[in-house]
Amino acid sequence: MLRLSLASAAVLALAVPALAAEIPIGHLADQSGATSDVGVPYAQGIADALAYVNRKGGIKGEKMAVESVDYGYQVPRAVALYKKWTGGRDKVAAIQGWGTADTEALSAFVTKDEVPYISGSYAAQVSDPTGASGKAKAAPYNFFYGPSYSDALRAMLMWAAEDWKTKGKTGKPKYVHMGGNHPYPNSPKEAGEAMAKELGFDVLPAIVFALAPGDYTAQCLTAKNAGANYAYLGNTGGSNISLLKSCKSVGTDIQFMGNVWGMDENAAKAAGDAANGVVFPVRTAAVSGSTAPGMAVAAEISKISDPAGTAYRPVHYYSGICAALYMTEALAWAKDNGGLAGPTVRKGFYQKKDWVPAGMEGVCVPSTWSATDHRGMMEVNIYRAKVSGPTEGALPDVMKAGTIKLEPVKTVTLPRKSEWQGW
Repeated sequence: MLRLSLASAAVLALAVPALAAEIPIGHLADQSGATSDVGVPYAQGIADALAYVNRKGGIKGEKMAVESVDYGYQVPRAVALYKKWTGGRDKVAAIQGWGTADTEALSAFVTKDEVPYISGSYAAQVSDPTGASGKAKAAPYNFFYGPSYSDALRAMLMWAAEDWKTKGKTGKPKYVHMGGNHPYPNSPKEAGEAMAKELGFDVLPAIVFALAPGDYTAQCLTAKNAGANYAYLGNTGGSNISLLKSCKSVGTDIQFMGNVWGMDENAAKAAGDAANGVVFPVRTAAVSGSTAPGMAVAAEISKISDPAGTAYRPVHYYSGICAALYMTEALAWAKDNGGLAGPTVRKGFYQKKDWVPAGMEGVCVPSTWSATDHRGMMEVNIYRAKVSGPTEGALPDVMKAGTIKLEPVKTVTLPRKSEWQGW
């Protein structure tokens, strides 16, 4: 039996048959909070993938009992749910988590309780399982699928330095970090500014804008008057849309670089031509419309909540699928190697190098976790949003017409530097 507890159950559609529940799994989702614009498709990808695995027989014949909860991006709710999931007889075998603030708040708990926690936060602060880096506390039970926020920003800054030269610009380019004063946007701030200085950028004072939509004319004028050439957008698409529109209205000439949650097809549609040219990292090796082999399985997974197969799935949906399938394969390994206790499930994440979940070739980027390094992915796929006309109408129609495109720009493979771990 699948247990579903959502503030808005209609948002997260979990159409699955009745199951014999045996393996409890927790799933924190933001369906209504400050990051729900990207939380909804990511959570749907997770939910569909887990339901798909159950339909295929579950974990070595045992079904998962998944409780998906909309916690509204509220840390106290996340903590309360965690205690519920781990305090009783049916302790969860693993948790699919979400935001940076709650992931960091729960990190000490999951370490103490030995609960594998796969987050939608890619904060480098939870990528050091031993604490040996000296830059972060040991986080042996935290995992995430994708490059850390810090590594993704490092890669985009490397690209930006090349871009500056390619355009024939002279002098030092100016870089500015923009985002909310919150653990999520701030996570890569220090690493990004250090990298920018190393690459020869002038680093401007950070500019704060809220995680919610609003009028950000003042922030855009600050960036324009400071002469910013490259700006990192640390917020999700919802508030970045407002900032991009404000900056277009005041005539800024800035190359914006989003974080993994900072731009997608929905944000490009909402921002219109203000989103044209924004670059951002994509965690998968394919996007909707790709003919990669793994897209056939992804399409079957998508039919869990969209039986007609007509829904357009943005980039975050596929990342959710990958995050879920890595977890289920780690659970399957654990079941064959001593059982589903947390330490054994954790070891399941260390069994393969350049690991791609079965059937997801060309979609999930090969990833490697080890007992000393939870930076699963050092490859950063940089894409550019291209908007060539009016974006009114349904998203599938706009994408099919080619009015909005996600174009690959460059893949940067970062060195696995020990001094970059944990920040």
